[in-house]
Amino acid sequence: MTKHSLVLIAALMSAGAFAQTAASTVQRDVNQEKRIESGLQNGSITTREAALLERDEAKVDKLQAQALKDGKLSDAERDRLRAAQNKASRDIDTAKNNGVNGNPLSASSQRAQADVQRNINQQQRVENGIKDGSLTNHEVSKLERGQAKVDRKEYVAGRDGHIGAHEQKRIQRSEDRQSKRIHHEKHDAQERKG
Repeated sequence: MTKHSLVLIAALMSAGAFAQTAASTVQRDVNQEKRIESGLQNGSITTREAALLERDEAKVDKLQAQALKDGKLSDAERDRLRAAQNKASRDIDTAKNNGVNGNPLSASSQRAQADVQRNINQQQRVENGIKDGSLTNHEVSKLERGQAKVDRKEYVAGRDGHIGAHEQKRIQRSEDRQSKRIHHEKHDAQERKG
C-alpha cells in the first residue's frame, strides 16, 4: 500500500467516525424528547415542566448547530455538547421524580404531547439523513438551528403552564417550516462524502 492510500483510508475512517458522532448526538436528542413525551403521557411531567425542558433542548440544538457549522466536531465542542445533554437529562429526571404531576388528558398536555412527538419525528428524520449520507454536516447544522427555534417557541408557549390553541398553531407553522427544510436538505444534490 502506498502512503497516499493509507492517508485516504485514514480520512475515510475519520469521516465515518464523525458521522457516527453526529448521528449519536441527534439520537440522544430523540431519546430525551421521548422521555419528555413519556412523562407528559403518564402525568409525571407537567406542561410547564415540559416547556422548561424544551428550553434545555433548544440550548442543546443551538450548540449542535454551532459545533457542526464548520463540518467538524472538536473534542471541546463534543465535551460542551455532552455537558448540555447531561444537564438536560438530569432536568428530565428531576421533573419526572419531583412529585409534581400534570394531567395528561388536559388539552394543554395533549398539545404539548403532539408537539414533542413531532420533535421526535423531525429529529429521527435528521438522524436518518446523517446515517444514509443524504445530509452533510453543514446541513445538519442548519437543521439543528431550525429545531432550536421550534423548541424555543414550545418553551415560550408553555412556560406559564398552559398551551392554547392559538399558541399551538404558531408552533405548528414553525414545525411545518422545519419539516420542509428537512425534506429539502435531504433531497438536494449535496451528499456526505465518505
